[in-house]
This record gives sequence, structure tokens and C-alpha cells, in this order.
Amino acid sequence: MQFSAQDIAMLLNGTVEGDAAVTVSELAKIEEAGEGCLSFLSNPKYEQYLYTTNASIVIINNSQELTGPVKATLIRVENAYSAFTLVLQQYNSFRLNKKGIEQPSFIHPSAKVGADVYIGAFAYIGQDVKIGDNCKIYPNVNIGDNVTLGNNVTLFAGATVYFDCVIGNNVIIHSGAVIGSDGFGFAPNPDGSYAKIPQIGNVILEDDVEVGSNTTIDRATMGSTIVRKGAKIDNLIQIAHNVEIGANTVIAAQSGISGSTKIGERVVIGGQVGFAGHLTIANGNQFSAQTGVNGSITEEGKAWGGSPYMPYKDYLRAHAKLRKLPELDRKVYELEKLIEELRKGTAKE
Repeated sequence: MQFSAQDIAMLLNGTVEGDAAVTVSELAKIEEAGEGCLSFLSNPKYEQYLYTTNASIVIINNSQELTGPVKATLIRVENAYSAFTLVLQQYNSFRLNKKGIEQPSFIHPSAKVGADVYIGAFAYIGQDVKIGDNCKIYPNVNIGDNVTLGNNVTLFAGATVYFDCVIGNNVIIHSGAVIGSDGFGFAPNPDGSYAKIPQIGNVILEDDVEVGSNTTIDRATMGSTIVRKGAKIDNLIQIAHNVEIGANTVIAAQSGISGSTKIGERVVIGGQVGFAGHLTIANGNQFSAQTGVNGSITEEGKAWGGSPYMPYKDYLRAHAKLRKLPELDRKVYELEKLIEELRKGTAKE
């Protein structure tokens, strides 16, 4: 699909400098772009490439001053980064604009499917499932009985949604993610074995949630595991049963949240952060990578690091001291040796 500079300028409310009829069909970084590519410049570190790029069209800021000849057609906008983000969104919507039902796929006769839906080959749609309008269900997706999907939901290939789960509007679930698998619930028996505790709850993902590849969100023992509106969850994350993730919280890869922990709104969680169970984390807290959280946090808007967790500035100071431990150990050894020599009366003056 091709777009002219004039088309793009109209979309972005920008101004064309150069050939308004030139067309592009690909997006690329300014230093790698070739003919037929659209790129952008917002970071001054890349300004040199504006004069050497082979891109056909480059989006730049209104404030950008030219210091040499430019081969590309330019589109001037108020904010080039935001404008290119909008272009990316439009490009992605065109690329993912699939409709229709491919065969072979299975849709239970009791399932209700909305308008303009795409269902890929080998997808399974269970009994009493409700699928909203404009949903995209890619090949090999498995949707269990009594699941509800809102409008504009995208499930990429190989995602699984277990029975009874509820997915809101504008939710994206990436390949390999599992929504609603059993929570890790087992009761110890007198003989040392474990009896499985049935997990009869569900998972609720509210509107505008995104779930990364190979992430697992366990169903509640009773009630619901809930991810609130606008939360963004990266790849390879474990969210255990009866956890609640607050609105607009972001969680980076390989983090784990143990059962019944409640994470507040706008919390920022770095990679490989671990939370113990039954904790409450207040709104706006931030956790650096590999933080180990074993207690509740009632203060809002604080930064934390280390394992066990501590205030982030204290963690940085402690880490600085940790790097000096080998030197400190050597000095202690020398002092101990000197004390021993003094005790024996053999120390050299």
C-alpha cells in the first residue's frame, strides 16, 4: 500500500517541502531508509542522516533548521516523534486489518460473534462464547467456554483464554499468553503429599490492557484475578491467583507477582521484580530491576531497589559499598595479621 507525501501531510496536519506526489510503502529508520521509505527525525543526534538518507520522505519538526541540501521530501510538523507514532499506528492498523473466518476453524453453535471479526485457521471458539465487534483472533487461538471478549480485541496466534474469563475492549493478547490457567493452590496432606485445590474463579482484563507473549495470568481460587484498565504487561510474566493489578500500571519482563497481592495504580515495575504474596502496594511506586518485595508499601510515589527491597537511594549507596567489599576484606586481613604480630611481639616497627 502506497501513500503520497500529500496524504501523509494531511493525516499529520503538516506542511510539505519538496515533491508532494512522491510515494512511500515502507517505514524505516533514517540511517537505514532507502527509496520508497518514510522516516523521521526528532533526536538531534541523528541530524547528520537527514542530509545523507535515501528515504523518499522524512518527517521533521517545524523548528528544524537545514544546514545543507536534502534529497528527501520533507513534512514539517509540530512534533516529529508524536507524528511518526501516529503513522506507525495507522500503518499497523492497515497491516492487521483482517476480516472473515478461515477454515478449518471451530466455532460452537452457541457462540455469538460480532461484526467485522477475523477468525484464523485452526482457532477454537467454545460454548457460549461472546465475541464483540472488530475482534481479531489469529490461527491456533483457543477460547474456552463462556468467555466474553469486548470490541476491538486482538488475540495473536497461539494465545489461550480459559473458560469463564472476561476480556474488555481494545485488549491485545500476544502469542503464547495464557489467561485463566489454574492458580497454584495445593493443600498438604498428613503423608506429605499435596491435594489440589480447585480454582473456580476467573480472570478479568479490563479495557485497553496489553499482555505480552508467554505471560501467564492465573484464575482466582474464588472471585477474580483482575488487571485494571490500561495496564501494560510485558512478556514472560507470572501473575498468580487473586492478584489485582491497578490501572495504568506497567510491568517489565520476567517479573512475578504472588497470590492475592494488590498492586496499585500507575506502578512501574522493572524486569525480574518479585513480589511475595498477600501484599498491598500503594499507587505510583517504582521498582528497579530485580527488586525483591517481601512487605506491603503504604506510601505512594516512592522508588525502591534491592533484595530485600529498600529505598532506591539507599540501595544505590549500599551497592556502592558492596563494590568496595574486596578491598575492605583485604584491609581487615592485613589488620588482623598486624594485631596478631603485635600480640606475639614480632611486629616490625
